[in-house]
Amino acid sequence: MERENQSSISEFLLLGLSSQPEEQQIIFWLFLFVYLVTVIGNLLIILAIGLDARLHSPMYFFLANLSFADICFSSVTIPKMLVNHIIGRNSISYVECMMQMYFFISFGNMDGFLLMVMAYDRYMAICHPLHYTMVMHPGLCILLVAISWVITNLHALLHTLLMAQLSFCADNTIPHFFCDPYPVRKLSCSDTYISDLVVFTEGAVVLVTPFTCIAISYVFIFSNVMKIPSTQGIQKALSTCGSHLTVVFLFYGAIMGVYLHPSSTYSGVDTVASVIFTVMTPMFNPFIYSLRNQDMKVALWRLILSKAIL
Repeated sequence: MERENQSSISEFLLLGLSSQPEEQQIIFWLFLFVYLVTVIGNLLIILAIGLDARLHSPMYFFLANLSFADICFSSVTIPKMLVNHIIGRNSISYVECMMQMYFFISFGNMDGFLLMVMAYDRYMAICHPLHYTMVMHPGLCILLVAISWVITNLHALLHTLLMAQLSFCADNTIPHFFCDPYPVRKLSCSDTYISDLVVFTEGAVVLVTPFTCIAISYVFIFSNVMKIPSTQGIQKALSTCGSHLTVVFLFYGAIMGVYLHPSSTYSGVDTVASVIFTVMTPMFNPFIYSLRNQDMKVALWRLILSKAIL
């Protein structure tokens, strides 16, 4: 009864990214391809790290967690869109929408926290190499990941509960392929001031804090690297950070462009940016890390060749 008082609708209609049947077909096959590449690529990274003893280090432990989060992140949105296209319907129930929103926020923010933890790992490895093994022990690595999961899930729960308190009256069409919090909040016929305020305060803190910590870590890293006398030493130190920095810029470039402004100003440009953030970034991560990391390339080739022989 309480939910009926809050919302008079039982489902939302996902309009997708195009209303043209031909374009919808192209988008379907494109998203199917991207999803398969994302899952297979990240799964290969997890398997390579788990099976190769030489990759049992903090850096690769965090990378395996990032790959797992990326698989989950893509699985929150893309499969529903693919199933809707196959069965010829574009609806999602109110409960499914809230659940999709919860996991979208949770796994999306988890990427940011893992990138922060990985930046701290690089800081310790480059700036304090003699203390690295003692500080970055398995217990601390597990604790850092566990704290990240707790924070992101509590953050997602808060925003989902705030969304559930809003009323949705006549308009239930979402101009997107999933329940993105901003276009959903824009549909509400109740006052979204509190929800928007939380986004700009608590939400901004959860989003900006990892980015700030990453930036501070790299300030110390670059200042330390500049003290290395040899050019080869500088290149070796920076090579371990190149992949991580590429993912950081890709991740935060898209997410900050979409989610750091009022929901009432959400537009088509934001939809494109959110597609980059939700669909393309999880797919690019395994390629960025594997192509720029010699140890990862060797481990992946060994994994592929061993499976081919079997």
